[in-house]
Amino acid sequence: MSWTGPSELKAQLHRLWERGDLSRMQLEPDVHFPLRLNLKVPTSSDVSDRFDAVRKWIAELTLAPHIRIEWREVRHRVHGLQRLPCQVWVDSLDAALAVAGRKREAARFQLMFDDTLHKLPALQSWLKKRPMQALELYDRWPQLLAIVAWLCAHPRPAIYLRQVDIAGVHSKFIEANRAVLSELLDLALTPDAIDEHYTGSSQFAARYGFLDKPLRLRFRVLDQRMQILAGISHPDITLDADSFARLDLSGKTVFITENETNFLAFPKVANAIAIFGSGYGWDALAPAQWLHNCTMYYWGDIDTHGFAILNQLREHFRHVTSFLMDRESLLSHEMHWCEEGNQVTHDLHMLNAEELSVFEDLRNQRLGKNLRLEQERIQFEYVMNELFKITNAPQIQNQA
Repeated sequence: MSWTGPSELKAQLHRLWERGDLSRMQLEPDVHFPLRLNLKVPTSSDVSDRFDAVRKWIAELTLAPHIRIEWREVRHRVHGLQRLPCQVWVDSLDAALAVAGRKREAARFQLMFDDTLHKLPALQSWLKKRPMQALELYDRWPQLLAIVAWLCAHPRPAIYLRQVDIAGVHSKFIEANRAVLSELLDLALTPDAIDEHYTGSSQFAARYGFLDKPLRLRFRVLDQRMQILAGISHPDITLDADSFARLDLSGKTVFITENETNFLAFPKVANAIAIFGSGYGWDALAPAQWLHNCTMYYWGDIDTHGFAILNQLREHFRHVTSFLMDRESLLSHEMHWCEEGNQVTHDLHMLNAEELSVFEDLRNQRLGKNLRLEQERIQFEYVMNELFKITNAPQIQNQA
């Protein structure tokens, strides 16, 4: 039987709740109620052929609680004058919530909305847009409001999250709720309190004017004649990004590699340093303007992500040359090929013709499914030979 019964009416209201529509309706009940529900009724042939079933359906519908039925009279050629449901209505928000079984949740949402309207009216639009997410945050909502109110009173505070002093709130709570706080703060704060250059949870502190732990760079000196630290040859140094930017190693050769073992084992090279890369994101490296006066090489995995990282690095330093990311290196190490996970499929516009050719072969599966060659799988003798070619330096030695 395809006619609308009490369970289908309940399901309609349940769907309205799950979509957040009932929560939005409760903020303006006079606008939305009475609420008409969808009703599929028996046809004239149903009345003729299934009269007893129709009578049973009418009886069940009549007993459905909180539902108002509108009737129409029809004269049937066999059964004479009959009274059949033609529309069903829910006359009030309270009735709709009762049918959906959501009175408790609706009361919670109303409390949240009223409290927010009183304390931070700018956030009411968020509650209307995301009522279901709001209910999931019910137990945390007072603390979230307190954080937003504190930042409205102390815009761009220039302190660490650990220093925020709000009763019942600790820094780990703020860190765990950065995503939703970002949405709320964007609504509540004035434009001058938000730095639009920073987006995403990882840049929460910078976006809203908190201090953040400094970005760090790790590098090794590959030539003992370069006295970065007096009395220490080939030091392994970690600096914050500002300090690294204040160095001036103009005219040197810079190798960037993503694998720590490769970084540690990188051979000695005259007038050169090796930087331990950090995958996507070059915010720590970009301020070092002296790098524009260096010869730069990037050594990443031969896979779609490796080329995507190279592409991103070139957005800051266009003169970077790829190292051991060519077709010859790939084909000569076939025995060490493995499989990449989720491949990069978007176009990369900063690759040269040779790099782009290899990237397209990988992206389009021409050499194998999700093919990759990890940088640490390239034979070390091969690395040494290629280094000799590009530096023309007989003094290249194995670090061992």
